[in-house]
Amino acid sequence: MVGDKKSPRVVRVRVLEGLGMSRSAVYRRCLPGGPWRRLLPGIVKLDNAKLTARQKLEAALLRGGSRSLVSGLWALRCHGLKRTPEPDEVHVLVPAVREITSAGFVLVERTTRLPAPVRCDGLPLAPVHRALLDAARRIEDFDAIRGMLAEAVQRDRCALDVLHRELEEGSQRGSALPRRVLAELDGGARSVAELDASRLWKRTGLPSCDWNVAVHDASGAHIATPDAWCDDVAFAWEIDSKEFHFDVDGYARTLSRNARYAAAGIVVLTTLPARLRREPGAVIRELRAAYGAARNRPRPPVYVR
Repeated sequence: MVGDKKSPRVVRVRVLEGLGMSRSAVYRRCLPGGPWRRLLPGIVKLDNAKLTARQKLEAALLRGGSRSLVSGLWALRCHGLKRTPEPDEVHVLVPAVREITSAGFVLVERTTRLPAPVRCDGLPLAPVHRALLDAARRIEDFDAIRGMLAEAVQRDRCALDVLHRELEEGSQRGSALPRRVLAELDGGARSVAELDASRLWKRTGLPSCDWNVAVHDASGAHIATPDAWCDDVAFAWEIDSKEFHFDVDGYARTLSRNARYAAAGIVVLTTLPARLRREPGAVIRELRAAYGAARNRPRPPVYVR
């Protein structure tokens, strides 16, 4: 987040002119050592303190003008997403009819597909799906794109079908990498760890598995929704990250879940996400051994619904 109060310190020069100051007087105050600071063409900060994130976004929106809104990485940060690269320039969307160009730290994109703004602490933002793909099209790091899209899907901030539609309807420039990530997410994995796990599973030579399906016992009671599930032998694979499972409440939920697996006769293997990349060979051996153990015992009466 970037603060919840509008800064009165970032203004257009023409507003100061309307108050009786000459343009030359304004810019004299912005000279090195002066009390003010010039941020962008026609936009100044009425002090010389360090520029805050909030002031940076306000200046960018002033540059964009009426109906402009923040998209890309800065918008994602304002929406509360965490798995994003550090934002630098502010990506601003403006109506296609506007005659405005990029300047300084502001990337201006004129668009005929200007979305309705989402207000966050008073700032007009692009919705999550638009901000995600506007950012992804300009990033060359595949893992960074995976992290952003997977987090949004995992936290139910954005649906896959909405991302697909935005990808098809928007600019095709820079769409190859986000398209690959969406293809992975279509397989059922909902986090970066699950995407890594899906790739690793394909190397095991084991039968295909399902991702994030609900498993029930013979009475219909819900047992768990494992990350990966082999229905033929009733084998569950859980990717238990410290972030989501090993706080006090998460740890208790994990123990309770594993107790339900044991009571139902389900073979379960738990793996830390870091091992998927650091120890892939060892994890593959463990998966094969656990699957073999599940195959060599009578299948319990559990079902996917």
